[in-house]
Amino acid sequence: MTYEPQAIEQRWRQRWADEGRYEADPSDQPDAGDDETTFVTVPYPYPSGGMHIGHARTYTVPDAYARYRRQQGDNVLFPMAWHVTGTPIVGAVERLQKGEEEQLSLLRDTYNVPEERLKELETPMGFAEYFIEEHYKKGMQSLGLSVDWRREFTTNDERYSKFISWQYERLREKGLLEKGLHPVNYCTNEEQPVTTHDLLEGEDAEFQEYTLVRFRGELPDEGDADRAGASDEGDADRADASDEGDTDRAGASDEGDADRAGASDEGDAVIFPMATLRPETVRGVTNAYVNPDATYVRASVDGEQWVISEDAAEKFRLQDREVEVEAEFSGADLVGTSVENPITGDDVLVLPAGFVDADNATGVVMSVPAHSPDDYIALQELQERADDLAEYGIDPEAVRGIKPIPILTIEGYGEIPAKSVVEEHGITSSDDPALEEATNDLYNAEFHSGVLTDEYGEFAGEIVEDVRLRFRQHHEGDAFDTMQEFSEEVICRCGGDVEVAYQDTWFLRYNDENWMAKTKRVIKGLDAIPENTRGEYTHTVDWLNEWPCIRNYGLGTRLPWDQEFVIEPLSDSTLYMSYYTVAPHIQEVPVEDLDPEFFDAMFYGEDAVEDPDEHALELGEEWDYWYPVDYRFSGNDLISNHLTFYLYHHAEFFPEPKWPQGIVVMGMGLLEGQKMSSSKGHVVLPGEAINEFGADTVRFFLLNASEPWQDYDWREEAVESVHNQLRRFYNRGQQLIEEGSPAQAAGVNGDAGDAEAINDVDRWLLSKLQSAVSAATEAMERSETRNATQTAFYGFDEHLKWYRRRAELDRPGARLTLRHVLETRLRLLAPFVPFLANELHEELTGTPAEEAPWPEIDEELQAPELELQEARVEALVGDIHEVADVTDTDPETVRVYVAADWKRQVYETVQEVGADVGAVMSEVMCDPELREKGNEVNQVAQDAVEFARDYDESELADLLAMDEHAAYEEAAPFLGREFEAAVEVYAEDEEDVVDPADRAGNAVPFRPAIHLE
Repeated sequence: MTYEPQAIEQRWRQRWADEGRYEADPSDQPDAGDDETTFVTVPYPYPSGGMHIGHARTYTVPDAYARYRRQQGDNVLFPMAWHVTGTPIVGAVERLQKGEEEQLSLLRDTYNVPEERLKELETPMGFAEYFIEEHYKKGMQSLGLSVDWRREFTTNDERYSKFISWQYERLREKGLLEKGLHPVNYCTNEEQPVTTHDLLEGEDAEFQEYTLVRFRGELPDEGDADRAGASDEGDADRADASDEGDTDRAGASDEGDADRAGASDEGDAVIFPMATLRPETVRGVTNAYVNPDATYVRASVDGEQWVISEDAAEKFRLQDREVEVEAEFSGADLVGTSVENPITGDDVLVLPAGFVDADNATGVVMSVPAHSPDDYIALQELQERADDLAEYGIDPEAVRGIKPIPILTIEGYGEIPAKSVVEEHGITSSDDPALEEATNDLYNAEFHSGVLTDEYGEFAGEIVEDVRLRFRQHHEGDAFDTMQEFSEEVICRCGGDVEVAYQDTWFLRYNDENWMAKTKRVIKGLDAIPENTRGEYTHTVDWLNEWPCIRNYGLGTRLPWDQEFVIEPLSDSTLYMSYYTVAPHIQEVPVEDLDPEFFDAMFYGEDAVEDPDEHALELGEEWDYWYPVDYRFSGNDLISNHLTFYLYHHAEFFPEPKWPQGIVVMGMGLLEGQKMSSSKGHVVLPGEAINEFGADTVRFFLLNASEPWQDYDWREEAVESVHNQLRRFYNRGQQLIEEGSPAQAAGVNGDAGDAEAINDVDRWLLSKLQSAVSAATEAMERSETRNATQTAFYGFDEHLKWYRRRAELDRPGARLTLRHVLETRLRLLAPFVPFLANELHEELTGTPAEEAPWPEIDEELQAPELELQEARVEALVGDIHEVADVTDTDPETVRVYVAADWKRQVYETVQEVGADVGAVMSEVMCDPELREKGNEVNQVAQDAVEFARDYDESELADLLAMDEHAAYEEAAPFLGREFEAAVEVYAEDEEDVVDPADRAGNAVPFRPAIHLE
């Protein structure tokens, strides 16, 4: 029968559905509380678009683990639900309703939504339900995920919302939910806070508090004709006025107003705030930069006159400052202005720079060329073209005269550290990619080792790391101010810019000391896979502050005491794992009965409330049966938010025995070497891949491509290779099944009725099988799906290739061995390729592989000595081939010479005294016969020591117990077939040795000499 995966897989899908195969319920046995249960969860999908192959891997890895635990005898719960909270679905619907071509193309061309069904997608839940049913659920079922579908729900369900309301009522009562002014991610397009899940770019961006250095200066007056925007003395046009008679100019109220746009009353001082993360460098400022092509404003900020970029004015308004823009002008109008350093009192010149991003911070940048490689190079480049600045009315010599001002010393660098770094890296241009690395290296070195100079008064002689905060606090007020900015650009999924905004909002107090301490206890007891992620959870707890937990609109649960707000997506997905345990049964409870006391009774028992609801107590029993969550499989990018929130809320709501037991993080997926992108159509849909290759191929590739926490790359050529390998495996299995069972065989380790039924080569393969069972089991205990599949499939295939060469396959013992191996491997492979494994195993034994127990090591079949012996035979074959290739010989006779007993005696001495040549020689020289051999013994001793270092004590003992001559004699018929030659095996020192080429003396233990004739 040929391998037709689609037909096989459809039969099993239907069978599983008909049987309710993966519907998990508490055992009804009296000792059900002693049952081994496994509860596996994965982040529920957000159906704002279709399921692609990256999602498929996210769900297939936990499925493999769930299947493994079932074969281990556990009662396993693997549920699924749908996350619809928030605005991405709402945004997608709005784009569809507007008829945006990009959205229509995504739906039609990428996700294959039929034209006649687009109308169904024009409501948020209609949109969600389409992708739930037509993409995610169908995709998961096609992949054969062993999900209990009775437990699915959406986060918009009214009963689920009652569950969320209970949590937030209790958090508020505990003082862990408060209202106050707080920095939030704010979408300027949607005009509401957004969270990480709402972002298109900048998911890892963090809030950074910048110090604003309040430089003071005067805007140029209108009479200055030699400014940017005036080409000659008589030019009446200004940078911000279109013609002489324009009375509607920004900053000018009527025709007679002498103040030009961008200036207050002549001579008035204004603040030029410049943002920095290194306030201590203020004494090293030599000049400032603005972008001459950007738009700047004079604005009243909290009653003061500030000059900032147009973008910055909006940032300050969002950060709870009173901002009123009074004038607007070009950055070119500021070039040539002098501003006063608030710390030193020195005047610094404002110069033009196209690299200044007016959207970053205030748009006015201070330059510290002694300590910033960027600034050092920028100043050099500007000085080289200083003559060009005459058009701004700037004296070129004034620019050429700017010198870096060192403000600290640091060992290993010159007086001007930035100069040292630039020259060391050979950087000559601001376009050099090495500039970023050089800048980061210097900043890091100065922070940890830079010593401030005497000019810093009370701070002189201190390390920057120790003084930065105190220095900033010392000068807050007249000299310093603050603002918040992101560490990188942040874009909302709707396409809008996201800025830091201060809002009066409800937030979770993740910085509460008691809550933090409990969460760290969860982390300490967590099986974090891989282990190096444990520190990431702790780090997240340490830097998390308050977390805004509400949105102005979108799908989800309304804030119980203020229906104007919706609880945001990351904040309603912290305890939902517990809801899975009761989801099918809670539907029987009237919605109005689901008050906070109901959930108190359900989770905390009858003593938690005065009059507990009987339904609540019954549901609580099932929750208690399944909880805690044994393993949660989730993306590694969620450690910094969702996964840590999950730990926080479990620590607070549930007792320690119900805390999460383990988390396995998942890497990211690439497609043909490029990042997958739904919006760009750069995705593979699981359904299409399954139709082409079959679900088992898709599963196996995703599970074998890398370990779960590593990134992987979906490449069609590699997927096709997997498909061909599974086809060969299936066809070989079918052939073995069709050959039938050997008539006399009772079992591979039983009384076969035939003394020759199982020989040493068979036992070698069966021993290798035990090693594979051990390695695959250890791998699955650590969720190492690649290691497990490599061992059970590819690794063992290599053993089978050798066995097929080595053994006489028409023997009953060989056929019995191969059938046993096939049965065991099918059980090992069942979690990964369940369709193929079930099909073949049922044909072979009458039982599906998933219903057979996971293989256990059969100690009677372990034969490490045979494994070592066979490795020597395999090495001998390789050596013979090598000699044949080197001598270009097609031998008629192969002579194998086994080392003399005295050489073995030297090797045995190594076992006794250890791998030390001196100790070995000291021992063997006590033997008169060996002492006579002198240098020859010394050489053998060195060989023996080198050889012994490759083996542990037990392996070396097994090797030395091996009768090497007998092993090669037993293998002689195989060697004869392999080389189509007569094979003769001799001991080096036997009397009748045939040694025409005088090769026998070259033999050493476990590396026989070879002669080809």
